Amino acid sequence: MHPQTSKPILTTRQGHPVHNNQQQRTVGSRGPATLENYHFLEKISHFDRERIPERVVHARGFVAHGEFEAYGTIGDEPAATYTRAKLFQVKGRKTPVSLRFSTVIGGRDSSEATRDPRGFAVKFRTEDGNWDLVGNNLPVFFIRDAIKFPDVIHSLKPDPVTFRQEPNRIFDFMSNTPESMHMLTWLFSPRGIPANYRMQDGFGVNTYRMVNAAGEGVLVKYHWKSQQGIESLTEEQAAAIQARELGHASKDLYEAIERGECPRWELHVQIMSDDEHPELDFDPLDDTKTWPEDVFPLRPVGMMTLNRNVSNVHNENEQIAFGTGVLVDGLDFSDDKMLVGRTFSYSDAQRYRVGPNYLQLPINAPREDVQVNTNQDGGQMSYGVDNRAGNPHINFEPSSVAGLDQADESYREYRPFVSGQVMRAPIERQNNYGQAGERFRTMPQWERDDLVKNLVNLLGQCDKHIQQEMVWHFSQCDDAYGRRVAEGLGIADHA
Repeated sequence: MHPQTSKPILTTRQGHPVHNNQQQRTVGSRGPATLENYHFLEKISHFDRERIPERVVHARGFVAHGEFEAYGTIGDEPAATYTRAKLFQVKGRKTPVSLRFSTVIGGRDSSEATRDPRGFAVKFRTEDGNWDLVGNNLPVFFIRDAIKFPDVIHSLKPDPVTFRQEPNRIFDFMSNTPESMHMLTWLFSPRGIPANYRMQDGFGVNTYRMVNAAGEGVLVKYHWKSQQGIESLTEEQAAAIQARELGHASKDLYEAIERGECPRWELHVQIMSDDEHPELDFDPLDDTKTWPEDVFPLRPVGMMTLNRNVSNVHNENEQIAFGTGVLVDGLDFSDDKMLVGRTFSYSDAQRYRVGPNYLQLPINAPREDVQVNTNQDGGQMSYGVDNRAGNPHINFEPSSVAGLDQADESYREYRPFVSGQVMRAPIERQNNYGQAGERFRTMPQWERDDLVKNLVNLLGQCDKHIQQEMVWHFSQCDDAYGRRVAEGLGIADHA
């Protein structure tokens, strides 16, 4: 028992006491994460295997296919200025894509009119192999360290006893996680229930890198801008749809494409030099933050059009698999602590859910003009052998007899310098409330009214101390924000 709280001590499955359940072990406070994160790996690996056979999160989704056409530029500059990724280099170059829209928390047959982030995952089938840009329809997330991902999802999933999504559980977690205030402000506004999949933006959410031919790197955030406009639903509108239809968004997307009304999104990027940026009041690797567009402007990169529906939902939707680690040359990771964790978790979940040979499935394989040459063998559901350069006896490298060779290393890889003590520590510039308050103040009045109403409706079902904690957090974001929620809950003193 904990000597101060009298609660049982949190342990691993091995029975080891957990002294820090808030941060992964990293080199310095901002990363990168280290591979020997045993507690994190045990926790996230078990989380990835919690559901059979549907996805743990993003279970309900719908896929459409299309193409991405590059502008050949990033803003006003040649794309090569920032990245050597081939799909961006030539104006008019088209890359086949598959896009999976999804809800996050509900099961495979749940409602598409629920208040929930929407997944926005794009698979580019480039000449250098696949690139997966896996994001959401909201620009930020609840947490900034992947070690907390099982916790935030558990709080949002149904209660393990009552099997209901309980507001008291949700806000118990959020009230103890101040960084979630920005995401909650987005989620409980009208943006939390998109009218359909076509009329919403998409965001990469995490911070990535681009690398050019000289090996120079920049930090980058990705934005998809809907060319259909943005429309959202109120709780009342969503309830009316849900009363008669659970899959309205999938239906809308399917029928629009069948009519020839092919939806489009323009890809934009924000670019920042790859350093710590001490002039900012937040860390650019923090996925609970947005980058100010007046300082880091949106730069158009290309246009995506969805023009073909799936021919089989199981093969092309249930079995399609995305991962944030699926990058092509010229696109790279950053040390974003959520991105590092997602990169392990997503592909690990697919190996468990679909099988170790999920990349042999047509929906996940690279396009036909990209040759797959590996020394991987066997595993469940293997139905082919990757190319071995004509010699099936050699499944190792190096070999003086036959087999495969390493790629030409004439390109210059990006080699960021990192140093620091290996530790479990939060980032220094957290600023958990600033952007949430700014978001509240810049909303139209009707959106602020809707946000407050939605929060009051759910917080009204919570324990008093959780209500008080949440009101305190909202007051730190903006005094009017906290006051209005407090008044709705009948809490006189919100200071």
